[in-house]
Amino acid sequence: MEEANKETIKATAAASVGAGVGGAGGATVGVLELAAATGTVTGLSAGVVIGAGAVAGGLAFLFGYKLYRRLKARQTE
Repeated sequence: MEEANKETIKATAAASVGAGVGGAGGATVGVLELAAATGTVTGLSAGVVIGAGAVAGGLAFLFGYKLYRRLKARQTE
C-alpha cells in the first residue's frame, strides 16, 4: 500500500472517530432539547442538532489530525 493511501486511511479514520464523538455529544444535546420541549422543539430539530454535532466532531478530529501530522513532520526535519 502506498504512503499516500495510508495517510488517507488514517485521516478518514480520525474523521470517523470524531463524527462518532460529535454525534454522541449532539445526541446528548438533542435529547436534552427534546426533554425540555416547550412545544417549539421537534424531532427534526433534535436530529439537526445531532447531525451538526457529528459534522463538527468529524471536522475537528480531521483538522486536529492534519495539524498533528504537520507538527510531527516539522519535528523530524
